[in-house]
Parts: sequence; structure tokens; C-alpha cells
Amino acid sequence: MRRSRIPAFSLSSALLVAIGFSAQTAFAQQAPAVVVAPATIMDLRESVDLTGKVTAIQKVDIRARVSGFLEAVNFTEGQKVTAGTELYRVEDGAYRAAVQEIEGQIEAAEAAKEFAILERDRAEQLLTSKTISQAKVDEAHAQVRKAEGDLIRLKGSKDNADLNLSYTKITAPFDGIVGLTAADVGALVGPDSGPLVTLTRLDPIYVQFPVATALYLTYRERVLKGEISGGANVGLGLPNGTEYKQKGTINFIASNVSQGTDTVTVRAEFPNPDSILLDGALVRVMLEQSDKQDVLAVPQQAVQRDQQGAFVLVVDASSKVELRRIDVARNARGQAVISKGLKEGENVITEGAGKVRPGITVDAATAAGG
Repeated sequence: MRRSRIPAFSLSSALLVAIGFSAQTAFAQQAPAVVVAPATIMDLRESVDLTGKVTAIQKVDIRARVSGFLEAVNFTEGQKVTAGTELYRVEDGAYRAAVQEIEGQIEAAEAAKEFAILERDRAEQLLTSKTISQAKVDEAHAQVRKAEGDLIRLKGSKDNADLNLSYTKITAPFDGIVGLTAADVGALVGPDSGPLVTLTRLDPIYVQFPVATALYLTYRERVLKGEISGGANVGLGLPNGTEYKQKGTINFIASNVSQGTDTVTVRAEFPNPDSILLDGALVRVMLEQSDKQDVLAVPQQAVQRDQQGAFVLVVDASSKVELRRIDVARNARGQAVISKGLKEGENVITEGAGKVRPGITVDAATAAGG
């Protein structure tokens, strides 16, 4: 009997095919690894970011109200000063002399008045004895009234002279920060010499920002319907990218619409004790609902879109993948607010969605913090 012999190369080929098939089968059976996060109820208040401009509550140019040479500059540029602080002093010699001159004229006028009164009283006595005529008595009365008028006029002149003398001391009308001085000691200043320095109050401070009319009207309608509250938390993002620690309060909403931009001007007031907010700076205004808003949300990266709309890949209790159509109301702080299509606690794929398809089993791991 002859035994058939199988060629060695045929056995090798069969073994390789079997090994390859087993490897493919094992690979096919290995579940893809994905990361999931649960749909969660969280406080995601509606918010909007706008561009605003910082505006000082008070800002004035300090000017000289009388003419003269500057005798002193009593501040350091950039210094914080309080109301009533003397900033400049104008030479006051001429103004003091004017006050003294008028004071002398007043004394003379008072003496003239006293004499006129004596003459009037004497004339009235002489009229009784018919020694003088009524005309002389009337003239004496007129002299008294003239003396009284001169005295009133001179007292008015003294008030004006006192006022001019007080203007030689130029003071801060409110608390604030002084800018750069435009005049030094010895300079001749006066009402026509222009601003000497600018005084700016920075604490508290305003931030003005425009709100699109359509957005403002929608907000008002939702407040009237009771869908949202009328209050808002106001925060600021600074030009360097950091967030301002103090919160603001809206204290003004314009009653008219800017025709050029179709916006409504809104203003908020902020504490500014450290003068971090500077007059004229551009900032990011962050408006957020003041009342808590609990909504169902998933991480924004879990939401995908196709021609039919938004969807997520849900991993059920048996680790199978399901495509679920959803409605996204809005996005906030990296979360997608879900209005329809998901329930609290359902797990959605946030990483690895590209290597899975609906119906397969996956190896799901919960995202950190999920």
C-alpha cells in the first residue's frame, strides 16, 4: 500500500491561514474603547458676552477762575486726592488788597449812613418847629436811602472780592486721581489759559455697552412671560484675558435706540477700589441670569451633526451603541443644553465616536469628573 505524502509547503500555508483567521476573529471580537459622560442636570444660566467701554463717573478739567502767577503746585501727578484738597495756589496779594480796600469803603459808607440818619432826625425836629421846609426833610430822607444803597453795593463788591480771593486756591471738587499738570510754578494762568489738570473719579466706575435691539426685545418678552428673571449678574473680562473679581449692577437702560447701530445703551456700575478699571478701556461684559437655571446637558464634544440634524451616540446598559437624535437649545460653558432626546443619566460618547457605529458593543470608560 502506498501512503500519500502531503508536501511540506502546503502544511505551512494552511497553518499561516489558520493563524491569520484566528487573529482576525480575535481582533473583530475585541470591543472598541470609548469614553462616555452622563447627561446631567446642572445650573447653566443663560448668558451673553458683549463689548463695553469703561467710563469714569466724574471727570473734570480743573481751570483757573482768576488771573495771576502760580505760586504753588501741591500734588504729585497721578496722586489720589480727596475733595477740598488744594491743588494750585495763585498769588493772592492783589486780591487781598482789593478786599481790604472795599472793607475801608464799607466803613466810610456806614459812617455816611449814620450821619445821614442824624441829619434826617434833626430835619424832622426842625420841621415840627417850622424852621425848615418839607423839601429839606425829604432831601434828608433821600440821603439816608442813598447811604443805605451805597452800603449794599459795597457789601456786594466785598462778596465778589472775597470770592475772587478764594479762587486763588484751586481745590479738588471731589475725590479722584489727578493727571498731568499743564502749568508749573511761575506760570501766568487765568480763565482763558485752558485746563490746568484733569481730575478723574475711578471708584466706583461705569461700564457702558450696547445691546442689539432684537436681543433686548426678546429678553423683555421672556421676562414678561416668566420664562426668565429680570435680574442679571454682570461680570467683566479685562483686556489681558483675566476676569475682573468685582461684580457690577445695572443702573441705567436707555429709553431710545441708537439709529446708527440699532442698539440700546445699557450701563453698569462697578466697585473699583484698586483703580484696575481705567477710564476709556474696552472690556468684555458678561451678562448672566441671576436666578438658578437647572437644565439637562452633555459635553459639547459629544454632539454631532449630519443632514438630518444633531445627534449623539448613546451607550446603553449592555454597552451597545445607539444613535439618538436630539434637540440642542443652546451651548454654555462647554456644555450643550438638551431640550429633547435624552434623559438624565444616559451615557453619551465624548471620545472615540469615530471608530464605532450604532449596534456594536464597546468598552466604555467614564470621563474624568463624569
